[in-house]
Amino acid sequence: MGHFDCWASRFGETTTALELAPEGTGYRARTRFAKFFNLPELMNMFKEVADIKTSDQLHLPTPEVEYHNFVSKPTEIQKEMVKDLSERASRVHSGAVDAHEDNMLKITSDGRKLGLDQRIINPILPDEEGTKVNQCVGNILQFWRDGEEEKLTQLVFCDISTPKGRTVTEKAAKAAGGNLDSPEIHALETLIPLEEEKERPFTIYEDIRQKLMAGGMPEEQIAFIHDADTEVRKRELFAKVRSGQVRVLIGSTQKMGAGTNVQDRLIALHDLDCPWRPRDLTQRKGRIERQGNQNELVHVCRYVTEGTFDAYLWQTVENKQKFISQIMTSKSPVRSCEDVDETALSFAEIKALCAGDPRIKERMDLDVEVSKLKIMKADHQSKQYRLEDQLLKYFPEQIEQNKGFIRGFQTDIKTLEAHPLPQEGFVGMTIRGDNLTDKENAGAALIDAAKEVKSVDPVDIGSYRGFSMAVEFSSFTKGYILTLKGQMTHRVELGDDPRGNLTRIDNALAKMPERLTAVETQLDNLYHQQEAAKAEVGKPFPYEADLTAKTARLVELDLQLNLGGGRPQPEQTVAKRDRPSILERLKQPLPQKTTNKHKTKTLEASL
Repeated sequence: MGHFDCWASRFGETTTALELAPEGTGYRARTRFAKFFNLPELMNMFKEVADIKTSDQLHLPTPEVEYHNFVSKPTEIQKEMVKDLSERASRVHSGAVDAHEDNMLKITSDGRKLGLDQRIINPILPDEEGTKVNQCVGNILQFWRDGEEEKLTQLVFCDISTPKGRTVTEKAAKAAGGNLDSPEIHALETLIPLEEEKERPFTIYEDIRQKLMAGGMPEEQIAFIHDADTEVRKRELFAKVRSGQVRVLIGSTQKMGAGTNVQDRLIALHDLDCPWRPRDLTQRKGRIERQGNQNELVHVCRYVTEGTFDAYLWQTVENKQKFISQIMTSKSPVRSCEDVDETALSFAEIKALCAGDPRIKERMDLDVEVSKLKIMKADHQSKQYRLEDQLLKYFPEQIEQNKGFIRGFQTDIKTLEAHPLPQEGFVGMTIRGDNLTDKENAGAALIDAAKEVKSVDPVDIGSYRGFSMAVEFSSFTKGYILTLKGQMTHRVELGDDPRGNLTRIDNALAKMPERLTAVETQLDNLYHQQEAAKAEVGKPFPYEADLTAKTARLVELDLQLNLGGGRPQPEQTVAKRDRPSILERLKQPLPQKTTNKHKTKTLEASL
């Protein structure tokens, strides 16, 4: 494959569709990969240049992670605002509103903010108890009190409503800035800023700090990663967190993700919002599930506001991670999978989400279960293929090879018995045509013959006890190897002691019965493995019925909810006798074309 197009035709499928531009200034045609095929072959190619090790293979000394999901009920204002988002989506979908004024990206962005806290939309709205921000503050204070003696620390991740150290204009000019992790949403919100944002000083960061201080936490024990705007200040801040001087550090994934090594005393991590990319969640968790953490058990707390975009955003990230996990796995990857690359919810998704339909939760669970079952089935099929290959090729070849080894060792043992060692004296050795009966002379002649070998190819030098002898130079051991050849090959590494070399030769020949026993044991193992493979081959996937039922239910839910428009539907099987006959259609006369003259007469008659 010398060109990318060749690679794409073998492993990918592209689709071209119109979608809203991130700036909200119209539509654009975008071609992207929608599906990937032949993943096992693709991963075999990738593994030629990459060594993939997943966490279940590394067994690193990291702390055990306990997950906690905190679900808060939406306020009445949040419920009304979610309904308003649905109405906005309807207007955008119908084309009743210009893209400069409102679009699906802005609706999704507002939905994310609303799921975090209603005061981000309007700071004068009330701060009601039971919101996920207040739940998070309560959990932070509880961990803070429990870890007072050991000065245990915590991290709080929030990518929305971050402290604004620069103006909106300055942020738009600086490509690396931004409050949201999605580049497209960030472009939208920075290039089309709302006027009231300039007047709104409210941030979730400052709100959390004030509530923690009200709960008894000293101000110096709370820090924002955004305040450390230089590398020197970052190192100082990280040192304070490792020592326990700063007990709570709040930041975004972009600023507090990779490179933040503060794990020494971390006991809890709080995901206050959901990022767009699975790698962001991985980077977040990697701050606490890390070597060097003195705690054996750590806690990851995730917060969701029920009835808002939160639940669906977590599901979107899960779908993206599912796509990645289907490829980056220590098991056999699936044959094909669909790509997930969305930064805005579709109209159908928003409508279904705002309706509070319980089928959405069922679909989320089914999607995860079907994905797991598909990976298990792919792994089962790979094992079946390997068993078939072993039964057809590997076991017959290995059994015949070991049978040949057994026959060879038995013949060589008979040869050895026909040339036994005498009780006293030396049995004799032939080197370069000279029959040497003295042990010292034979050993010295053997070393001399070896020194004359200049290549790595074996050179015949004589015979001993019915076996021909050849010497070769080994570039690996940087020494000479003597090969005694009968039906089998017996190798001896030569040294510089003449008598010692002869003893090594006799010892190597004396080990033939042991080698014969080892080969016979290996043959018995092959027979047992062959029988076990015969018993396993052809077995169906044990969860096939479960996979079929759940896949059918998932397709049914997608049809009902109008979700996953690109998902392939089950093919309708039509019996051959019910299909229209192409031959009969060819025999039918062609329809007569209407002439212009006839059309004119018809028009005159109608007038």
